Amino acid sequence: MVNTDMLSRQPTELDYADPSKFKFTITKLPKVEFFTTNVVLPGVNLGDVIIPTPFKELPVQGTNLTFENLEIQFIVDEKLENYIELHQWLVGIGFPQSRDQFSSFRERQSGVFPTSGNDRAMAGLFGDATLTITSSKNNPTVEVRFSDIYPVALSSLEFNQQATDVDYLTAQCTFSYTLYELFTL
Repeated sequence: MVNTDMLSRQPTELDYADPSKFKFTITKLPKVEFFTTNVVLPGVNLGDVIIPTPFKELPVQGTNLTFENLEIQFIVDEKLENYIELHQWLVGIGFPQSRDQFSSFRERQSGVFPTSGNDRAMAGLFGDATLTITSSKNNPTVEVRFSDIYPVALSSLEFNQQATDVDYLTAQCTFSYTLYELFTL
């Protein structure tokens, strides 16, 4: 049996994580970044492999990680500029009317985010994002860095003449990405 010293395992700081202490930055969407009100840190799943035996099936750890999508919520500004930023990115990737939409989107973005060599074919399609988690004193404690993100869904906006109070429009956006990493600061 393993002998553990319980006193050495106790936490030294009893401050709890505050869900309102964060900053979200995304390179391609500065207008969305400023109005972001909610970010869901995606979960990670390491599947398992079941090995059959004559007695009991044995689970063994898998080798492939599955990352959930990154979801953010933001307040839509009066001119819908932040909503339009995301919408144009989605339309540029999906080119619903013609293939020229894809080419022109890529060309517009490559000047903003220059690339070289083989990366030139993918210019403008991906971005990077960082979720900075801060302490109760607003000091950065952890950075979550997302690589090669791109939007996969943008919510609808509901306009309503019968509203009795002003509820500002909010939108949700879902992103896929290659990988996210956690860094303590």
